[in-house]
Amino acid sequence: MTTDTHKRDFAANRRLPGIALLAAGIGVVSTLAAFVLLSLIHLFTNLFFFGTLSFADRSPAHNTLGAWVVLVPVAGGLVVGLMARYGSEKIRGHGIPEAIEAILFGKSRMSPKVAVLKPLSSGIVIGSGGPFGAEGPIIMTGGALGSLIAQCFRVSAAERKTLLVAGAAAGMTAVFGTPVAAVLLAVELLLFEWRPRSFLPVALACAVAGFARGALFGTGPLFPLQTAVPDTWSLLSCVIAGLLSGALAAGLSAALYKTEDLFGKLPVHWMWWPALGGLAVGIGGFLQPRALGVGYDVIGDLLNLHLALQAALALLLVKAAMWVVALGSGTSGGVLAPLLMLGAGLGVVLSHLLPGSDPAVWPLVCMAATLGATLGAPLTAIVFAFGLTHDSNALLPLLAATLVAHGFATVVMRRSIMTEKIARRGYHIYREYGVDPLERHYVDEVMTRDVTTIEARSSVDETLAAYFGAAQKHRAYPVIHDGGVIGMIDRTMLEQALSERAGAKAAISLFTLFELRAPVVALRDETCRAIATRLAVHGLERIAVVDDVDTRRLLGIVSRSDLVKPSLAHFDEEHKRERFRRIRTRPGRRRLT
Repeated sequence: MTTDTHKRDFAANRRLPGIALLAAGIGVVSTLAAFVLLSLIHLFTNLFFFGTLSFADRSPAHNTLGAWVVLVPVAGGLVVGLMARYGSEKIRGHGIPEAIEAILFGKSRMSPKVAVLKPLSSGIVIGSGGPFGAEGPIIMTGGALGSLIAQCFRVSAAERKTLLVAGAAAGMTAVFGTPVAAVLLAVELLLFEWRPRSFLPVALACAVAGFARGALFGTGPLFPLQTAVPDTWSLLSCVIAGLLSGALAAGLSAALYKTEDLFGKLPVHWMWWPALGGLAVGIGGFLQPRALGVGYDVIGDLLNLHLALQAALALLLVKAAMWVVALGSGTSGGVLAPLLMLGAGLGVVLSHLLPGSDPAVWPLVCMAATLGATLGAPLTAIVFAFGLTHDSNALLPLLAATLVAHGFATVVMRRSIMTEKIARRGYHIYREYGVDPLERHYVDEVMTRDVTTIEARSSVDETLAAYFGAAQKHRAYPVIHDGGVIGMIDRTMLEQALSERAGAKAAISLFTLFELRAPVVALRDETCRAIATRLAVHGLERIAVVDDVDTRRLLGIVSRSDLVKPSLAHFDEEHKRERFRRIRTRPGRRRLT
């Protein structure tokens, strides 16, 4: 039994090695950018809260400013508002929606301003107490660097997208040390496809960043944890935790955009909004100093159940309010770290209530479930939680609870926290994707093989009379010269030729109509998607299929109507309901139908 040699599992791409090599270099650059960003956060934290020029990692919770701490986030918000107004408005927000917008609607082109101002503004905001993480800014910064490097080479928009995403995912890897989760984030949120041409360079960039990270940040998990093996009762607890985490994700998303709407109604320019958001951050920081800044130490304490229930609740309520108001004001910051903290806080509460398993597993489980439901990226959240803790015993509860939370969120939320921001700018993003029916089928499967041809030596008026008269059978015909196709002829083309050369009708042969044109043809081993694109680019209704571009021996014709055939088969698969077996019942009983 023979197989068609032109049919492959994946499309061949000769440019893949070169793009992958560029992605590896971008992985190194993004790791350095992550180091710069974290250093800026440390620098501004020391400057704002301790009055020293130092890169030491210190928590703003240890400040001795007293009530003056309220003004520190206001100052940071004011600076960032000015930077956004007079530098680049793209630095506003938490980074990932802006990266998605550039990918889908901006041909993956980002400006040098973003690459410089985004880490600087985020360093100022977080360093002045903003309740954000570094992941959103580094995703935006790494993506901008990847895009800028790509713009220095002759690449397509699709290849530029790959390099942008490679920079973004590599930056996330450098911050958290979770390369596999970063790759999944790219697949679930940024690439909008599953192809070796994009997946492999992004994965390579993350691998390079993961190895390079060890030299700058050390190795090992960010929040090492080891919980007990879950028991059977844990399944019910996972369902409860997943539902509550999904509800938390929906509530946080709704509160964020409601707050953003309220800021939009203020009678002041948006440049001043971050300062007003900073006032809420300052008040929250005065009440709960540990709610200021990134809060990785708080996440670690929550995961290890080191905080009393009342203290955890108070801290998390303040953190949630600070985060919603600050991000709703349009300042620069990320969402992952705050979501990790808020989800872990829910888990601390549930650890006192849920039956089965180790109580310490629920902060981790709720952390991942809340993140997955909020982002609409459950696989990323599951692997991310494992990468942060290296707790293999928690994988099964993570899987169950996160998928329940994601299912809940997809039912009650029209959009995720990432896509809602883009939708408010007039763009709709459809997150589901599958194999295109036109990609699955080849030209030789749908083409018409029985074709009537016309010799190129025929004259225009003869062709009109013989093929386009009252007995016309087809809308267009391939024209043959020396055994090869030179083009397709239709009535419009013939009538235009006659009108342009009136008085010389008899001398006009079909060959003269094509002698200066390169024929647009299809090959039998090309996908229907490639041909549909070619028809659209050239404005054609049909195209001749040839054995190769040199001899152009005719094999058939593909028209737009032929390209509908794969879609009909796909429709049957999706919507036609069939039953091949019936359930047999005992005699005398009704048959189940």
